[in-house]
Amino acid sequence: MEDFSLKVIAHIQNDFTEKFGIPRQSGLANAVVSRIVFEPEFRNDDALRGIADFSHLWLIWQFSRAIREDWSPTVRPPRLGGNTRLGVFATRSPFRPNPLGLSSVRLLGTEKTEKGTVLLVAGADLMDGTPIFDIKPYIPYCDCHNDAAGGFTDTAGDFLLQVDFPEALLTKLPQEKQAGLLEILSHDPRPSYQNDPERVYGLAYGIWDIRFTVKDNTLQVQEVTER
Repeated sequence: MEDFSLKVIAHIQNDFTEKFGIPRQSGLANAVVSRIVFEPEFRNDDALRGIADFSHLWLIWQFSRAIREDWSPTVRPPRLGGNTRLGVFATRSPFRPNPLGLSSVRLLGTEKTEKGTVLLVAGADLMDGTPIFDIKPYIPYCDCHNDAAGGFTDTAGDFLLQVDFPEALLTKLPQEKQAGLLEILSHDPRPSYQNDPERVYGLAYGIWDIRFTVKDNTLQVQEVTER
């Protein structure tokens, strides 16, 4: 087997400062805006020529918080309760022979900054600071398969919770941050095997800590504090 190195071309910037609460897949929290900031070597606008003609992009990135020297042929997908083992190549688990992730995001536009041209994207499922190895355009005629089978995800689904977020707490966040947080909470950040209505969970979102409970399919926000 040949080994080769990859160059980090960019890093992502967003409000996902901890792993808990990051959407389980890309495209689930489309109100959350992320910024893709290129490394100095790749801050060349010629490399972005034509990108504005595409609505979506593929990001190839590193599970930088899940790097291991060994690997397991089976993993426990959280959507199956964390007890059922499946082959690692039949899942999107971060614990892989090579810790590479693949995400489809919506391209919102570009922004000129002191660090060159930055891409603004929606629907990313990457933690703040995640290194990105490559960016490719999403091409609908060949990337979209309407007859595709979803394996175990067809039955696991992504059930939406009702979110009870008192106005006095919600307004502690800037208005442009509120919709994204509501999306994240509605997709139930908890591990699927946890269902204790008395337990208070904590979710980091930007500079805020969000405390909440879940009972009878309703997520109740209890506290919002700045960190």
